[in-house]
Amino acid sequence: MPDSTEALPKHVEDSIKTMAALHAEHHGSASSIAFLLDTLTVRASRPAFLIGVTLLIMGWVALNLILTFTGRHALDAPPFGWLQTATSVAALVMTCLILTTQRRDDKLSTRRQQLTLELVILADQKSSKAIELLEALRRDDPAIADRPDSEARDMSMAADPAQVLDAIRDTHDPHTPEAAVARHATTSRDDPAS
Repeated sequence: MPDSTEALPKHVEDSIKTMAALHAEHHGSASSIAFLLDTLTVRASRPAFLIGVTLLIMGWVALNLILTFTGRHALDAPPFGWLQTATSVAALVMTCLILTTQRRDDKLSTRRQQLTLELVILADQKSSKAIELLEALRRDDPAIADRPDSEARDMSMAADPAQVLDAIRDTHDPHTPEAAVARHATTSRDDPAS
């Protein structure tokens, strides 16, 4: 079987290996308890688990109803107090299990988001530098007519992540206290009289 990365460009192959290393580090850093909880969550999320639990509950109810109707002593007579307690405890355990697993998965997701953000900022800086160099080449080359290009000049400056974040806050929720503080800080920075 041929290697699936054989036809990929080197930079794509490097990106795939980097993401694989990120996942391997995340899974490799898991404690044995975290690994056990992940395994339990995966098994509990399968349809067979739901079918099994449903059959178990139906079987328990049927057994106890049959015992009651045949005059024998039921293990858990209606309204099935033991069953209610068991399902409540199981629900609590499942909730804790899911929350624990989700918290661990959120760490990986957060790392991915941070990596993506850092790469986007780096790409913005590289693009700005490339535009700046092209503009300088255009100005310096006597064969190319020198004309002012305000859009290219603006694009040659990398975006300031803090200013972009302030603009996003103001745009998406202008009435929050954080947005008011950010607006005041931006106004104070821009207005030397403040």
